[in-house]
Amino acid sequence: MPAALQTIGWWTRPLAYTERLRARYGPRFTMRLAGQPPFVVLTDPADLRALFTAPPDVLHPGEGARLLEPIVGPNSVILLDGATHLEQRKLMLPAFHGDRMQRLTGLMQQLTERELDGWPVDAPVELHPRLQRLTLEIILRAVFGLDEGERLDLLRDRLPAILSFGDSPISLLPQAQRLLRGRGTFGRFERARAEVDRELFALIEERRREDAERDDVLAMLLAARHSDGSPMTDEEIRDELVTALVAGHETTASSLGFAFEQLARSPEVQERLAAEAAEDGDDYLDATINEVMRRRPVLPNPEPRLVKQEVTIGGWTYPAGVVLIGGAYLVHHDPQIYPDPYAFRPERFLASKPGTYTWLPFGGGRRRCLGASFALLEMRLVLRAASQRFTVAATGPRQGTRRRMITITPGDGARVVLSRRTTFQEDRTAPTRQLVAR
Repeated sequence: MPAALQTIGWWTRPLAYTERLRARYGPRFTMRLAGQPPFVVLTDPADLRALFTAPPDVLHPGEGARLLEPIVGPNSVILLDGATHLEQRKLMLPAFHGDRMQRLTGLMQQLTERELDGWPVDAPVELHPRLQRLTLEIILRAVFGLDEGERLDLLRDRLPAILSFGDSPISLLPQAQRLLRGRGTFGRFERARAEVDRELFALIEERRREDAERDDVLAMLLAARHSDGSPMTDEEIRDELVTALVAGHETTASSLGFAFEQLARSPEVQERLAAEAAEDGDDYLDATINEVMRRRPVLPNPEPRLVKQEVTIGGWTYPAGVVLIGGAYLVHHDPQIYPDPYAFRPERFLASKPGTYTWLPFGGGRRRCLGASFALLEMRLVLRAASQRFTVAATGPRQGTRRRMITITPGDGARVVLSRRTTFQEDRTAPTRQLVAR
């Protein structure tokens, strides 16, 4: 097919289109998209292992993700390669792990409870916009370290305007962006970005002068030092803050939206989650989150890698200039890996943990998403609180998905009906508790 038609298929029906290609061509196939190098999608776990463990001078994930630069900026850890990437990743890693995450749990819980307090019951409601609002608030407060005030209000209003740029096909076409500077969709995006940048640089300057102990991610970035002892520049910090926003706002909101969609059609899963929450357990909750992210990975093709030196993977040799992609959605729906792959069954992950090369919602290898633990903590808090408050019912047939730049979101905004949960009866919960204990 001509590249223009392949691009339309990939943009408008990203999941169905790639499933059709795999059915026709097998576990590896090439797409040619308008204005892009050849994209080779790999779906064999052995190929993915080779892809994720290739030397950093052979494959460059940063260059493969260059289309994100207008939003995240050139210093983003997503766009860096080689030694520069490893150093930047080392600077950021402590901010998203261990004690730092535990210290943010209370704030995240408070924001979650406040959001759920406003959810309507006994009427159809689109949860995705509400979840977007929640995850944005968590990032603004826990990552950016913003307190209530004018700056929080302004960024709460302006940042979604930047992210909405991903709704347009222009976001994937650098050539069109150069032609449209200052005009149309790209011009509006540039003006919104400039306004956000002014506020972020002012925030960074104020926080550098501030003498106070804080637990937010910005505080960690301000305290971080490069290997030569120098601090991160304002531009580096700005780019990493926006990277955290891009990587953790829309993606987590969409994952939660897909979770409620799946739960609306799985009353038995809802009951088991509620029973486990009442006993302060989390095994089935974690299994449910794993299954949600298997069934609907919001990044169907995480972190493409540009071939810099000729490489052989799975018996095929790829020249420099080709982009190799791990097909996460296709791997997650391979019946040889996951029997009955389109069924929603959290029990898959009770007996065994997700596989390194068969469960890929956060990518893999040294480029695995830095914010994975942050996102999983958010999902645990939201789903646990919601399972204690509500039952969830579907409003009609499944509506599929919608593309937003390189991610997918619920096609109907995760439209469901919430009802207040009644008090558990002892004879209903006992069998569930025994099952959880096993």
